[in-house]
Amino acid sequence: MADLSTRIEQSGATRRQFLVGSVAGGLMMAFAARTSVLGAAKTLGEGAYAPSIWVQLGPDGRILVNIAKAEMGQHVGTALARVVAEELEADWADVEIVHVDSDPKWGYMVTGGSWSVHTTFDQLSRAGAAGRIAMIEAGARLLDVSPDQCIARQSTVICKDQKISYAKIVAAGAVDRSFSDEELAALSLKPASERRILGSPGTALDIPEKTTGAARYGIDAAVDGMVYARPVLPPTRYGSVIQSVDDGAARKIPGYLETIRIDDPSGTCQGWLAVIATSIHAANKAVDALKVTWQPGPNAKVDEQALLDEGDRLVNDPESGALWVREGEVDQAFARAASVVDTTYRTHSVLHFQLEPVNALAFEKDGHWHIHTGNQWQSLILPVVAKALAVTEDQITLHQYYLGGGFGRRLYGDYIIPAALTAKAVGKPVKMIFTRADDTGFDCARSPSVQKVRTALDDQGTPIAYDHAAAAGWPTYSMAPGFLAEKIEGGGKVDSFSISGADHWYSIENQRVRAIRNDLVQESFLPGWLRSVGPGWTGWAVEQHMDEVAHAAGVDPVAFRLSLLDGKGRNAGDSPANRGGALRLKAVLERAAEKAGWADRGSLPEGEGMGVATCFGQERAMPTWVACIAHVAVDKKSGAVRVKRLLSVVDAGTIVHPDGALAQMEGSSLWGLSMALYEGTAFKDGMMADRNLDRYTPLRMDQVPDLDIEFMDNDHMPSGLGEPGVIVVAPAIANAIFAATGVRLRDLPMRAADVKAALSG
Repeated sequence: MADLSTRIEQSGATRRQFLVGSVAGGLMMAFAARTSVLGAAKTLGEGAYAPSIWVQLGPDGRILVNIAKAEMGQHVGTALARVVAEELEADWADVEIVHVDSDPKWGYMVTGGSWSVHTTFDQLSRAGAAGRIAMIEAGARLLDVSPDQCIARQSTVICKDQKISYAKIVAAGAVDRSFSDEELAALSLKPASERRILGSPGTALDIPEKTTGAARYGIDAAVDGMVYARPVLPPTRYGSVIQSVDDGAARKIPGYLETIRIDDPSGTCQGWLAVIATSIHAANKAVDALKVTWQPGPNAKVDEQALLDEGDRLVNDPESGALWVREGEVDQAFARAASVVDTTYRTHSVLHFQLEPVNALAFEKDGHWHIHTGNQWQSLILPVVAKALAVTEDQITLHQYYLGGGFGRRLYGDYIIPAALTAKAVGKPVKMIFTRADDTGFDCARSPSVQKVRTALDDQGTPIAYDHAAAAGWPTYSMAPGFLAEKIEGGGKVDSFSISGADHWYSIENQRVRAIRNDLVQESFLPGWLRSVGPGWTGWAVEQHMDEVAHAAGVDPVAFRLSLLDGKGRNAGDSPANRGGALRLKAVLERAAEKAGWADRGSLPEGEGMGVATCFGQERAMPTWVACIAHVAVDKKSGAVRVKRLLSVVDAGTIVHPDGALAQMEGSSLWGLSMALYEGTAFKDGMMADRNLDRYTPLRMDQVPDLDIEFMDNDHMPSGLGEPGVIVVAPAIANAIFAATGVRLRDLPMRAADVKAALSG
């Protein structure tokens, strides 16, 4: 799979300068095309280019870090600001964050995949280091000393008993420095032993305004003269045609204005209407009173079972799909095997169910469109909005707000389209708010999946071949085809986000992994990215299967995994991000087993068991190594499973923000538990069947187990923490249920009724 840096478009010229200069009102640090003959300060001050600016230092001492990532509870602004502040030698008390809009100067904008810190760490570190050097040089001039006699600490340049603050340096207009690409790359970053911010405790910068209620979410956006709208959804995502609309009853509702048909050139809204009113309450009542008939799309009668049946057919067809991994001679190894472990795993549709239902405020002013909303992937949806409105992308600005939960739902901003088209139709600002049922009915749910996994063993019980076929809907195919990855052979390009995780780090000589697109899913609804993406279900299969193979070979599941984590060949790690390879995964597994008392699990009471699972986060190119051990108690009469403890050991490289890292792992572990035992829905009659919390039942507070999370201490390149905790929990619980009861559950979620039925069978 291509490296992330080649898959995320970078803004600006190939050859650039990094400029640090005093301008009116403060100091800017920016990248610029290497074309200007002006000094850094003059270039910045005269706006000779569209800069991609990271940070501004003011004469009042404030340090503003501009954040082009979406804040949805993960404190991403704090993490990125800490990276800059560390090398800048800034006083953390001086630092503030500013979330920016979709101006092209900020470059490619996406927040997902646990990419934010990982993909920007080096660049932001070097920007901070360049700023520190520029401040030291300017401060030295003002102090009339040599720069090599100075150091920077706490937003201050110090030379023996003399010192001058960054604020005074900026106020003096003394900074004028540029760095070439080569100079930036040659900068020596601080060793881990000298870090004063990274790895240390610190409050997230977004917490105060969230605590006081000052934080602004998309649903809070408002402008003068706006009206409210609610979408009226057709019976199917694709192919529905409006046959008749009767708003007679709606016209009797105070505040109701009109109902319009949405004509969408982008094809996003097929058979949609919008009810417009002076309040959202009136809009909601009018939608309920509206009488609409549709001709549904062709897949109106497709249900969850049909999608799973098609997946089952595909994984059993050796000609389907495209190869993602191919090593050795798999078929020949299976032909000479002493035994074969052959298993099939399924997962059902899962909703995002973020706290804040999707919404958008849209209006046109002076020929320019303004969209106020929370969104995770501005650069993906912007061209779609432009197509829908029949304008150019530079005529649209997406104004960013906090997200009341994202989890991947807001990676695709399809909810912007009906708001914008409604505003265009009525000629005034429109605030469109989806109800919970609207949001979940057409949620870009995680696709149901079917996976067939086989392992061939020799007469010593050693794995000699591994064969994995995974079928599901592919979000990237429908929403971001430019991100499809090159396959090894056969079947066209591959959605790496729907197969990552199957390319595991266990050393087995002969391996084959096939990624298969379930086109019945693609044609029936819009499958989406959900927290942990593909590994959330590929890991379900890999880690249960490893347990099943270990038991077939008569080997302890932890010892079995450790024997395969030798860090050889493709599993050695070949980049700064995955340096150490499988040996780092082995280390977290050893630590988890030791800490959990794995060797003494035989003394657990009847009906209790421990299960283990490992993962490496979302992608081999940027692994976060995790081992999880779940301790469960199973009521054999009711089938109810109580998770008593989830213990995870994590190697995410350098921990930028320890408080945020812990919160990410806690939240993702509980999300994984929720999907393991409680969450899940079914596709039925064109929509997701469970559309509110009366029927969709995520984890409740009284079901939260003890969480024990430990981070390995090292200075490796940081990786992501948004997703890894999700991946390991479900297979660890399934393996623990097997240890406690002897029954194997291969369908997700594992509800009490499923456990009871398996025990009865």
